[in-house]
Amino acid sequence: MHVKFALSLNGIFSSAAALSLTPGQSAAIGSWDLQSSAAAGTDLAKLSTPGLDTSSWHHVARPFCTLMGCLLDVGVYNETDIFFSDNLSKIDAKQFSVPWVYRHEFGLDPAPGKHYFLQTHGISSRADIFLNGKQVADKSVQAGSYAGHRFDVTALAAKSNALAIRVYPTNYYTDLAIGWVDWNPWPADNGTGVWRAVEMKQTGPVALGPLRVVTQLGTPVESQPATVSLKARAQNLEKTAIIISARGSVAPLSGGNPITWTKTVTLQPGAVVDIALETVVPKPNIWWPKQWGSQPLYAANLTVVTEDGEISDTGSATFGIRTVTSRLNSFNDTTFYINGQPFEVLGGGYAPDMFLRWDAKRLEQEFQYVLDLGFNTVRLEGKNEHPELYDIADRLGIMIMAGWECCDKWEAWSYNDNLEGSQLSLWSDADHAIANASMVHEAAMMQTHPSMLVYLVGSDFWPDERATTTYLNAFRSVDWQVPVLGSASKRGYSPQTGPSGMKMEGPYDWVPPSYWFDNQQSRLGSAFGFGSELGAGVGTPDLSSLKKFLSQSDLDDLWKNPNKDLFHMSTDTSQFHNRAIYNKGVWNRLGAPTSLEDYVQKSQITDYEATRAQFEAWTSMWNAQRPATGLIYWMLTGAFPSLHWNIWDYYLRPSGGYFGAKVGSRVEHVAYDYVRKAVHLINRSLDQSGKRAVEIQIIDTLGSPVYNATLEATTSPNTSKNVGSLTSALSNIKDVVFLRLILKSDAGVTLSRNVYWLAKSIDTLDWGKSDWYYTPVSRYSDFTALNKLGTGNITVAATKREDGKITVTLENGQTPAFFVSVNILDAQGQDVLPITWTDNYVTLFPGETISLTAALLPGANVPSTVEVAGRNVAKSTLRL
Repeated sequence: MHVKFALSLNGIFSSAAALSLTPGQSAAIGSWDLQSSAAAGTDLAKLSTPGLDTSSWHHVARPFCTLMGCLLDVGVYNETDIFFSDNLSKIDAKQFSVPWVYRHEFGLDPAPGKHYFLQTHGISSRADIFLNGKQVADKSVQAGSYAGHRFDVTALAAKSNALAIRVYPTNYYTDLAIGWVDWNPWPADNGTGVWRAVEMKQTGPVALGPLRVVTQLGTPVESQPATVSLKARAQNLEKTAIIISARGSVAPLSGGNPITWTKTVTLQPGAVVDIALETVVPKPNIWWPKQWGSQPLYAANLTVVTEDGEISDTGSATFGIRTVTSRLNSFNDTTFYINGQPFEVLGGGYAPDMFLRWDAKRLEQEFQYVLDLGFNTVRLEGKNEHPELYDIADRLGIMIMAGWECCDKWEAWSYNDNLEGSQLSLWSDADHAIANASMVHEAAMMQTHPSMLVYLVGSDFWPDERATTTYLNAFRSVDWQVPVLGSASKRGYSPQTGPSGMKMEGPYDWVPPSYWFDNQQSRLGSAFGFGSELGAGVGTPDLSSLKKFLSQSDLDDLWKNPNKDLFHMSTDTSQFHNRAIYNKGVWNRLGAPTSLEDYVQKSQITDYEATRAQFEAWTSMWNAQRPATGLIYWMLTGAFPSLHWNIWDYYLRPSGGYFGAKVGSRVEHVAYDYVRKAVHLINRSLDQSGKRAVEIQIIDTLGSPVYNATLEATTSPNTSKNVGSLTSALSNIKDVVFLRLILKSDAGVTLSRNVYWLAKSIDTLDWGKSDWYYTPVSRYSDFTALNKLGTGNITVAATKREDGKITVTLENGQTPAFFVSVNILDAQGQDVLPITWTDNYVTLFPGETISLTAALLPGANVPSTVEVAGRNVAKSTLRL
């Protein structure tokens, strides 16, 4: 089993093509003929016979896709159509209540001494596999969406071959599959199908298992040699003893001389032996997360050669040299350490495409957004995706928290009190076997990647003792080197793993900014400890995106029917099927919307304020008495066009919530504490220190000065601290004021600029009536004065730079210009995406000039026009 998957290494082969493999090579099947068993029949022996007429079947030019993904690819369905309004609910799910057949023909060149393996990496959720009329595996063996297997098909291989895979309907309640819980409406096929690559591999008389790379570092890490071990299990496929030469190689991907070495091993007939080759890298290049340094990678190769000098098999991988550990502090909260440095996790929960359509280009665009935001980590809850995700994370310097998902068969434990009344049954012996195959496969796939931070073997609940033992044995079998935690919550734990040190106490729906700073009594989701999934439920797409997936009636409902259930939220049985809690905050704080445009703008203000406060609270409390050690925002984006739980929307448009989070996650920053009325100095770097100045200015809604001051402070790497109080300065607010904080270096360079709008009083939270998903507000802050601002007057200039970036300069008049957004459109009036901005949705003080720079990411459309608008600034356009 080559867990890198041949798709990323050796390409794919298309229908009926002769497959020319050499020992050690593997290739992913590149296309499929697809048909429902209702039309194709159930005789898999016949369906796997070469020469079958499949002209009436669907012909899918992809190496993998779920049933819905395949049907979208061949044009049976159209994404724009099915995602519009509630059209997704109108797809006929009955067609997926019977098995479907994936079929492919290919050529091989079998001969004595050649061995062939069929390798699976993910079929959801059960399948029968036939090759050339013979059964390779049935649905009891090929079971579980993550269970990868290697089947020896040497005896079945022929010149002409036909492979048939019959997939069975996935049931989230009975199968260890890839479910959606309450994230979004469920796909009509429940994700059934060949969702990861299926491969053919050829070896000689000795076959290798997945290559493992084990690194050991001295202290300090950047001045000590590193020990590197290459390991793989070698199997003698013959009936006689074989002497092999195991050849190891380690080389920097950036160039340089490789380190090579050899070991001779004798394998008895049929024996399986763990081969280990060890070497020393005298001056290792240390891998760091992007926040802290560079991402040097190494190439590792292990090849076995027989006595006649012929290659029998080979394994390769990229890896990085670094250490990851975790510790529980005195509060039983987890802190992670990378290369010995305490690492505050800032990130979000990942959602793949609803139909599990893999797009490496889009994933890289999204990960570029993660870095642009200042985040350092992505959590995958039961959505482990493809090997390329980890390759991209390695290259970009993003840490990955992987793990199993909640709320379905994966957590069917006797102590799971959420099971009452559900369709879930406790695990059987067969389920435990599937879980073992799944864990071994996923751990082997991830083992070499320096981006791995942790694996969570449970989410809301921890696995029982038998499953915990199975999981931990699987990790040991692949020489796992990063932490394994029992769950993402504090509900309980196995003594084998100990406490997870993570909390899962909400919120998931709207709470005001002050919520996050109200942590003096360690209240629920406020900023202390490690929050594994939490957020204010925000993420309203801007109007241009909303019009792509909502009908006029749907758009009207957003502001005319604020409590109505909405399709583009969660499932219809979820607490999150409407925006009632969110809208109550909008209506009470900013006033009832007067139009759709007014509602969307007020939503962007609400979202910006919510995400900024959450991330600022966490970074401000990094060195508090009970530190805030990690935050996973719920979520980065949706699996389909969604009205909540977005940092950016389905169309990759960053809006209010994105830029609030970006401000709150700056590496060096100054933040306002809503509860203490304090100013916090934040430094998330490892190498920045020295004197800093914090310029503070408060003005009223007319632009008249209320307060001016400059604080002098000293900053240290990887710290945060309280550097001043604004209690007195904010004691006489009439209605609303604007607070601007500017952080400058000792050389006078602006490191961070931040503007708040503050009401006379903060929102009053009714903590005693908190539920698992939110804390109600008993009295709301009054920001309605923002609806009466004088008209702002901004002069706009735009410049295309030689490096392809676009700089937009905003020069304000004498009235505060509130919440001004800048957008770039193409010649057809469509948003230019994907795109990053140095800042956006900004508030300008009287006479202030700000320059914002946009960078177009690969794949963006051609820019034509700049569009500028604000709460009290009329929309204007400027042609580039």
